[in-house]
Amino acid sequence: MAESGTANASPLYDERPWGSFTVLDEGEDFKVKRIEVLAGKRLSYQKHAQRAEHWMVVAGAGLVTLNDEEITLRTGDTIDIPVEAKHRIENPGSEKLIFIEIQRGSYLGEDDIVRFSDDFGRTG
Repeated sequence: MAESGTANASPLYDERPWGSFTVLDEGEDFKVKRIEVLAGKRLSYQKHAQRAEHWMVVAGAGLVTLNDEEITLRTGDTIDIPVEAKHRIENPGSEKLIFIEIQRGSYLGEDDIVRFSDDFGRTG
């Protein structure tokens, strides 16, 4: 894994109520994650002030909400999430959803997040 020039010390693997993520690589201005979303679960509806994201679905299908518009992504589909865009992904299927997330920006810490709604009480 590339050395990061920031004080950001993210874990390589982290479990969340909706599934898990693994950091595959990171550098000063980028981070690459493998994200697994369990059947019937979804991430919080959120935005980031300092990073943009690019997602590619590699297994399963996901329903993305991007600035209140719903977009279905299937295996091989991609989407760009601009800085400050409200976004979430959910797994409406019965199989695990797996996507690769590429983060780009000057700060990539897990605390660069504003949650608008969350199924697990993590807003505010």
